[in-house]
Amino acid sequence: MSERDEELTGKLPHPEEDFSTWYTQVIRRAQLADYTPVRGSMAIRPYGYALWENMQALLDRRIKATGHVNAYFPLLVPESLLQKEAEHVAGFAPQVAWVTEAGTEKLEERYAIRPTSEAIIGALYSKWIDSWRDLPVLINQWANVIRWEKVTRPFLRTAEFLWQEGHTVHRTEEEAEEETLRMLGVYQDFIENELAIPVIPGRKTESEKFAGALRTYSVEALMRDGRALQAGTSHNLGQHFARVFDITFQDQDGERKYVWQTSWGVSTRLIGALIMAHGDASGLIFPPNVAPIQIVIVPIWRKDEDRQPVLEATDQVLARLRPPYRIEADTDDTKTPGWKYNEHEMRGVPLRMEIGPRDVQNRSVVLVRRLDRRKETVPIAQLAARVPALLREVQQEIFDRALRCRAENTHPVETWDEFRRVMEEQRGFIIALWCGDAACETAIQHETTATIRCLPLDRPCEVTGPCIRCGGEAKEQAVFAKAY
Repeated sequence: MSERDEELTGKLPHPEEDFSTWYTQVIRRAQLADYTPVRGSMAIRPYGYALWENMQALLDRRIKATGHVNAYFPLLVPESLLQKEAEHVAGFAPQVAWVTEAGTEKLEERYAIRPTSEAIIGALYSKWIDSWRDLPVLINQWANVIRWEKVTRPFLRTAEFLWQEGHTVHRTEEEAEEETLRMLGVYQDFIENELAIPVIPGRKTESEKFAGALRTYSVEALMRDGRALQAGTSHNLGQHFARVFDITFQDQDGERKYVWQTSWGVSTRLIGALIMAHGDASGLIFPPNVAPIQIVIVPIWRKDEDRQPVLEATDQVLARLRPPYRIEADTDDTKTPGWKYNEHEMRGVPLRMEIGPRDVQNRSVVLVRRLDRRKETVPIAQLAARVPALLREVQQEIFDRALRCRAENTHPVETWDEFRRVMEEQRGFIIALWCGDAACETAIQHETTATIRCLPLDRPCEVTGPCIRCGGEAKEQAVFAKAY
């Protein structure tokens, strides 16, 4: 048995003692994903892919509600296109994988396997857009990308991952900025209301913004180990790519002008966020809105004569609740009820329903919440009313728990000594003033490993006081953290 296969046996590590090992083991044990022979790439297993499909459907609905449509663009990007925008190329160069041969022939021009699609989409938009009447262009793509990461971890950072990337084109800078912030709000709404993860929306610093962008915004989440995770980004690309790829339009005044563009995206790293924001010593905790299985029924009997009545009651409950709920019955006779409890808790199923001989007699079931294991007995006749209410309660309680965790691990600091102490002993979000100087930002990272996660959009209009690091006049309130 290999070392990695040994991860699937024995007791799951406690996340407070070894968060990193807990994370990778719970992914494999819950059958979300597994390692593959392809360097740095994972296979998303059916349980993990069902989770992604639920997330994708909920986000896709929001994207379309804001007027966007889906399309698909080529996986391969000619090197000549990628090389057109120097800053963009420099930002991705270490991560680009290249196709140099096809069959037995060496290609005249290399093709990059897309690390992102601005270049190929820009070349096509230059063909499709001619007049102000063609604007805005509001297109989104669900796709896979390749980034040749040196250090990988399932869902968080892999060579190949799944994502959506929106690419829009506008007549004015104001329209592009409005779009950039609108989609940031869509991400915040989706992550908080469906994934139950509170986030801080903000602007990235110049050193952290997307290569080639005018401005980059992000939503930042805090994981239960005190580290931050960038949950989504939205970029105002300005006119940089428009000038490079000659994307122009004839405006209403007859003048030919460059367009204004945006791009924005989230990826399967949000599954990693779900795991790390909510999981506990027993395994995963999935919010009901996205859980692959919302309810699992565990039928219980000891005597053979009780088996058939319990299974008949189980079938009756399934018929009442499926659809609309994602509900399954675990009728495996080779496993004990206790084993099933542990297994489905580890897999993060929000509600467990227990049906035994006494429940059959009473025409009731026992509902158990994964989050806190609270139990309640509910008559079968009342399940149609109680289940949706209970799922809503659990969804909200998971968010409230994550919000409390973030509040307990958010530290406003005023001195450099306090900043370093928090980073060394507590981690979490640090709220501090910053002078706006890139050299100071770099020094903070080198000395503490903390980076500026964002400049929060809800910060005070006026920032007064000294910079946390250099003591100079502060220009920004910043959120610092050690991040994934």
